[in-house]
Amino acid sequence: MNHPAGKLSLAFLLPVFFSVATVQADQQLPPGVFIEGYTNQTSYAPGEEVFFHLSGTGQAAMQIDRVGLQRERVFDRAEIAVSPQRIPDRASSDGCGWPEACRVKIGSDWKSGYYEVHLAVRDNGGVNVGGNQRTATTTIFFIVRASEPGKRSPILLQLSTNTYNAYTNWGGHSLYGYHDRDGIQGHQVSFDRPIQSQFSKWELPFVQWAERAGYELEYAANSDLEFRPELLEKYRLMLSVGHDEYWSSPMRDHLESFIAKGGNVAFFSGNTCCWQVRSEAKGRVLTCYKQGFNIDPQYRTTDHKLLSTLWGHHLLNRPENRLTGVGFLWGGYHRSHGQFMDGTGDYEVHRPEHWIFAGTDIKRGDRFGGEESIVGYECDGCEMVWRDGLPFPTGNDGTPASFTILGTCPARWHPGDCYWYDQFPTDRIGASVFGTYTQGGTVVTVGSTDWAHGLRGKTPAVETITRNVLDRLSAVKD
Repeated sequence: MNHPAGKLSLAFLLPVFFSVATVQADQQLPPGVFIEGYTNQTSYAPGEEVFFHLSGTGQAAMQIDRVGLQRERVFDRAEIAVSPQRIPDRASSDGCGWPEACRVKIGSDWKSGYYEVHLAVRDNGGVNVGGNQRTATTTIFFIVRASEPGKRSPILLQLSTNTYNAYTNWGGHSLYGYHDRDGIQGHQVSFDRPIQSQFSKWELPFVQWAERAGYELEYAANSDLEFRPELLEKYRLMLSVGHDEYWSSPMRDHLESFIAKGGNVAFFSGNTCCWQVRSEAKGRVLTCYKQGFNIDPQYRTTDHKLLSTLWGHHLLNRPENRLTGVGFLWGGYHRSHGQFMDGTGDYEVHRPEHWIFAGTDIKRGDRFGGEESIVGYECDGCEMVWRDGLPFPTGNDGTPASFTILGTCPARWHPGDCYWYDQFPTDRIGASVFGTYTQGGTVVTVGSTDWAHGLRGKTPAVETITRNVLDRLSAVKD
């Protein structure tokens, strides 16, 4: 806030501070007919009950489908009483606190997967609408874990639910300022509010391809890596797909332990593990100060290991490269945010003899994936040196010594991003890097959010490479 020149008296400041701190009016309810809601957890096991917290008008009809190659209807109920609930001023950060409207028990025959709840309400109109019916709909999601983890499939797909929450601005704020009600970036977001899923953009194309190709996957949420780490030991391979940006320290600790013990991971994702978050309120709240790390209470301590900022920040000093092999500081954008908007959207191949390219007939210098822009939006890379026309990681950024660079495509930060990272050169051109390393288990990373778009478009090389990864890394060792 700007004030005219001159000093402000304490008498002026105190009433303003007092009123801001204590008066928090509820937000306005949607006009007319509406329905909104959320669940009490992000993931469930068969036999558990899903508690639905709803706000709306009239009677709601509820349908629940498992979403994959086909939609499978598992629940259909016509009449659920709903009523309007207040929207607290701090709903986005502290949650809505709505009462339970109904609950549904997950059947023992419900397969592990992503479930979408469709809710609809209607009224019979009135004098102002000529007796016509008015309707409103919404969707809610939840995840069903396997009843016996690892029994039906050696592959666990953990969905990027933290990222879904981080980008949701329902109730006023997200972890971004561009769509904030006040134009101010939030630093805390709650799962106890309607959440906007990103599943259909990235993970669904992968799931549909996998099911069509005969792979059975089992599912978990990001938070399950933190609060149910015992799940990992039941699987040979864990997958991250699409836009898996927000990770807590326990999530990362548990996955790194899994790899050290011989577990395999495939990051079919980009911008992966970019920001550290802290889970609070028993996992129902995520805290991340991001570029405002100096106002994080952790900043005022001598131990910055839980500082909620970039994993690659020099104060935190735990670059995501140590986990994934690559990181956003050495990547950036491709065909997004004004960077390389005329780019090829594909990978140039450097080591076609690697097992990952088996069956593709790809040669050194060939490019693949451009027809579906598999390199796009947000990309991860590593510091490289070139010898005899081949790229090698320097390891200065945390990339493991055993990391093999298989493909690259130019990427770059937006110049404005450099203002909030105080040790970032404004003129760096990085790369989206596709590669792999073995350090206990094997880790494969594709370095881009948009790999699954190549599966959606049935790009032959992308399909073959993905099969090679799933088949090799999910197999039981001899």
